[in-house]
This record gives sequence, structure tokens and C-alpha cells, in this order.
Amino acid sequence: MLLVILTILSSFLTNLENKTLQSDFTVTVSEEVNAPMNYPGAIVMSGDKFRLDMFNLEAAYDGKTMYMYSAETDELTLSNPTEQELVETNPLLYAKALVPVCNVTERTSNEQTIITLTPKDQSIGINRFTLRVRTADLMPLSVEIKEGKKTSTLKMKNPKFITSKQDFVLTPEKDTYVNDMRL
Repeated sequence: MLLVILTILSSFLTNLENKTLQSDFTVTVSEEVNAPMNYPGAIVMSGDKFRLDMFNLEAAYDGKTMYMYSAETDELTLSNPTEQELVETNPLLYAKALVPVCNVTERTSNEQTIITLTPKDQSIGINRFTLRVRTADLMPLSVEIKEGKKTSTLKMKNPKFITSKQDFVLTPEKDTYVNDMRL
């Protein structure tokens, strides 16, 4: 059974590494004492590279530099993110980082496979990571991360693999303030 699980998860991660995924999404953050909050956004990702629009912010990562643009302040910040910052920014690839330190289970029902990663050691900060993929083409449908009393759910809307070339660099306009924090 574990071999099948790792094959499904491995095939999913290989798809994300070798194809370009495009999707709108909604992130819902809920805590036991507060009403859930919803945040819409859009992402294009290929391997560890991505471009994300959310909260009046644009973020992009080209494999080396993280670009964060705030329209509100007309500021572009450049940085060299840590591996942990990248994992937290890209929850679909978070699964890849979690596999070595988690117990992995899967169940297939109807048209989707549900993969659950539960940390062997709870000190890594999460209680559970659940990934739902469409079984036929391993298209991601949702990610749920349970951390203590907080649950964050990312639901994909019309995800698709695309073939068009993507730019994972944000280029500032002439008057944009550039805050270069790279080493």
C-alpha cells in the first residue's frame, strides 16, 4: 500500500515539476473562535517557480530571486528567500518537503484521491496536511493545512496545465521604488 501511495504522490509532484499549472483559488483561514476568512487569488507555477496574485500584491519567484510588488505603495522588493519561506509560499510543493518527516496515507473515492501527511514529530508546526487531487490526471483540487486551532484551505478553481511560456520575473515601472534585499 505504501508503494502505491508514494507512486501517486510522486506522480503528482513530478507533474508539478515538469508542467506549468495555472489556477484561480480561494484560501479560507478558519480558527475555532473566529469566523472563516476568504482570500481570492491566482497562481501560475512550474516546478519551484511561480507567479502569485493575492491581497493587492504580486509575487514571483524565478528559481533564484523572490519579487514582491505592492500596488498600494508602488514598491518592488527583491530578496533571496530561504527554503522555508518558499515552502510556506507554495503549499502545493509543501508536500514534497513534508514527505520525509510524515506518515503518508491515501484513499481514493469517486474521482479524487485524498493524500494525508501527518508529521511523525509534531514539533514541525503542523498537525496535518491534506492534498486532494483528481485521480484521472492528478490535477490538484485543494490543500488543507491544520496547525493547532487554525485550518488553512486552498481550493483551486478551474486548474489546468498550460503550455504557454511564463515569465516568473516582475519588472518595475519607471517610478516604482525598488527595495533590493538580496545578498
